[in-house]
Amino acid sequence: MKSAGGRPVTSEKTMRIGEVTERTSLSFRTLRHYDEVGLVAPSARTEGGFRLYTEKDVQRLLIIRRMKPLGYTLDEMRELLDVVDALTAHPADVALRARLDDIRDSADLRRKKLAEQLDMADEFMQQLSRV
Repeated sequence: MKSAGGRPVTSEKTMRIGEVTERTSLSFRTLRHYDEVGLVAPSARTEGGFRLYTEKDVQRLLIIRRMKPLGYTLDEMRELLDVVDALTAHPADVALRARLDDIRDSADLRRKKLAEQLDMADEFMQQLSRV
């Protein structure tokens, strides 16, 4: 077994794509697309070329899945993951913390807009039930 970059895999437990689709509720097609565009690549592949994911990969995919309803683009998702990775390496970096705060503020605004849309949908459903 080799890592996606051709390096040997550590002893970390890996999962095949089917298990990852069950855990994340993302489709095979979506996972393959994220790999192709470089958003989340599997940590390893089998000799036969099957994708193998680690728990860290799954956690990254869950972050992305949670961003989707808020309308984030692939580039915005990638930027967030880059900031998170950089903060893991440099937790005291003030500029990175500020960027994460900006992303958090943007997420809050997006969430509020989504909540407003849900309220409107609820009102619409109530109107339909009165007809």
